[in-house]
Amino acid sequence: MWIDSHAHVDGPEFAADRAEVLARARAAGVSRMIVIGAVGPPDSAQRAVDLASVHDDIFATVGTHPHDVGQMTEDWWAIHERLAVHPRVVAIGETGLDYYYDHAPKAEQQTAFARFLELAHRVGKPVVCHIRDAHDDARRILVEGRAAELGVIIHCFTGTPQDAAAYAALGYYVSFSGIATYKNAEPIRQAVAQVPVNRILIETDCPYLAPVPKRGRRNEPAFLVHTAEVVAQAAGLSLPELSRHTMENTCAVFRLPPLAEASGSPQIGAGAA
Repeated sequence: MWIDSHAHVDGPEFAADRAEVLARARAAGVSRMIVIGAVGPPDSAQRAVDLASVHDDIFATVGTHPHDVGQMTEDWWAIHERLAVHPRVVAIGETGLDYYYDHAPKAEQQTAFARFLELAHRVGKPVVCHIRDAHDDARRILVEGRAAELGVIIHCFTGTPQDAAAYAALGYYVSFSGIATYKNAEPIRQAVAQVPVNRILIETDCPYLAPVPKRGRRNEPAFLVHTAEVVAQAAGLSLPELSRHTMENTCAVFRLPPLAEASGSPQIGAGAA
């Protein structure tokens, strides 16, 4: 079994066939999904919470992608504050720094990142971090914000093997996406080997970054196993070993209940799409 630690199945890309996408995920052995409510205005966060409220195998996060922090208002922050305490919300994020694109000034990204860490401390939940071409600043803000006390997930890792080792040394979890399957992504595969097996997560980041052999298509949680196969090889693990470790790691950092306690029914994933 697998847990997709970062998925955007709440988005409009899945509006026409969300029920079928979730059914395919379950059939492919994806027992749980963390749906990230952090794209654009805070209605994404609300959609993620709504989806998690009707599916036993879906949990939500609440945050704002660094691309969008320049649009944030105090009303926007108030919505995040309200949703952050919802019982189906298991983390704050995604939040972080993205210096690859110039969608928001660096100073605004850093201020918002630090403020989201403060929110995570207030509600006692881990933080999901989007970090691209900003690893030194990100580590500084995370350390200053005592993020290790919360639990940190570096999602869709795109740094160097040295960056991965630095995050692992701080006790953070590092999540690998379909990028690890790409021909030119040898540094990402090398980074996997720098992360202890008790800190590795896997994700789809769907609908983005479909893994080989699905590259070029809309990504979905059912494709997670293709990433898992490559990550397992890079980590020197069998596929069952990676499954066990990533299940344990994801449950630990997001503080998910054991599967047997996830609902009052043995049926995982009941609810409307």
